[in-house]
Amino acid sequence: MTAPEDLRYTEDHEWLRADGQIGITAFAQDQLGDVVFVELPEVGRELKKGEAFGVVESVKSVSDLFSPVSGKIAKVNQELVDHPELINQDPYGAGWIIALEGIDAAEASSLMDASAYESHQEGGH
Repeated sequence: MTAPEDLRYTEDHEWLRADGQIGITAFAQDQLGDVVFVELPEVGRELKKGEAFGVVESVKSVSDLFSPVSGKIAKVNQELVDHPELINQDPYGAGWIIALEGIDAAEASSLMDASAYESHQEGGH
C-alpha cells in the first residue's frame, strides 16, 4: 500500500495527519499481523515527541506506540477497544489511534513525507 501523500511519517512507522490524528502505517500493521488489542491513553495527557502513549498487541508481538510530535491528547479512537482489527483493515482511516491538539508545527514539518517514508521502508527498516 502506497503511503498517503497528505500524511507525515516517523522512522518507527507512525503517521501524523494535519488535523492531529495519529496512527500506524500499513507497513507497520502488516509487520505486526492481526491486531488483537490496543491500549489507549487518557484524553488530556500531554505528550512529548517520541514519548510512548499506548500499546498495540498482535498475534505476533506487543509494540509500543510513540508520539511523532508533542501535543495534548484531544481524542482517542474508542472504536479500537472493541474493534482493534480496524488498524489492519483501514490503517489510514478508521484505524486512527489518537488525535492531538496544540501540536508543534516545527516538529510536524521535520517528519518524513510520503516519498521519504517509502524510501525508508525500502531500506529494510
